Amino acid sequence: MTEDIPTFRRGRRVLVTHDRLAGEAVELLQAHDVDVIFSPAYAPPDQVARRVAEFQVDALIVRQGRVTEAVIEASQRLRVIAKHGVGVDNIDLHAAAARNIPVVRGMGSNSRAVAELAITLSLALLKELPWLDAAVKRGEWPKPTFIGRDIGDTVLGLVGFGSIGQQTAALARALGMQVRVYDPHARDAIRAFDPACERTLDALLGECDIVSLHCPLTRETRHLLDRTRIASMKRGACVVNTARGPLIDEEALCEALHGGQLGGAGLDSFAEEPPPADSPLWRAPNLIATPHIAGVTAGASRAMALMAAQQVIDILDGGEPDARNLVRVAELATN
Repeated sequence: MTEDIPTFRRGRRVLVTHDRLAGEAVELLQAHDVDVIFSPAYAPPDQVARRVAEFQVDALIVRQGRVTEAVIEASQRLRVIAKHGVGVDNIDLHAAAARNIPVVRGMGSNSRAVAELAITLSLALLKELPWLDAAVKRGEWPKPTFIGRDIGDTVLGLVGFGSIGQQTAALARALGMQVRVYDPHARDAIRAFDPACERTLDALLGECDIVSLHCPLTRETRHLLDRTRIASMKRGACVVNTARGPLIDEEALCEALHGGQLGGAGLDSFAEEPPPADSPLWRAPNLIATPHIAGVTAGASRAMALMAAQQVIDILDGGEPDARNLVRVAELATN
């Protein structure tokens, strides 16, 4: 569904920060007295704020773009903000908290899809597909000198062991990879998976062939992989980021790729989205870039939309936010 409802027929309204939402989620909302309004993907906040003010919406479903204080204050009727997915760093959590507006998300809704892309990027880097693809297309034939790497000999390090990290670990182990994990907040989950795989962050960085990021963006995790930590990584190791762009110092990453400290990077998220056309990243060797689509599969999109829609309905109907999905500002605010 990509167009606004021409005439409001229901008592409540939700604005989606995108031009579409899974049809089943739209039908669910409409069946519960909620009209659905759309806003273009990545529309600037002032444009979104004008739309929120114009329609005086009761709820927001946040897909893409930033939800600023101005957006949150634009409707006196706003009672809930639901993230279509998990990451909430594009929402001003302090502004929402100041107005006692709960922010909820869809924990686990896209875990398998994100884990699949993390493994796909890891394998593509491990097998040097970007370099081989470019070489063959240049008319070269590197078969006489090329020696590939075995998946079974690879040590995969996971920074973050929530539902996505756990799914990634299961897929990696099924492929024969050795798994190492760092997450001081998930020790029970790590013990349930394999107590022997737990490492400190420094130990993990020095040991692993691939480091895959699966942690939220907070004040503490911003630039988690900075120049110093990247320099401490195993030479020739690869970085995969299907979480949030600012977890990595992109300038330091570029330097490490050009200098050979890192063997490659697979990025699905960036400090600025969309990244500028002249980003230095595009000149870095062995870089695979995807447009923040790890969780955008048919199944995940449906699950994220339905979870967001149901939470909007529950809260507008007077229910309490689900504790597992409720965002706590002290834990996840990035500034």
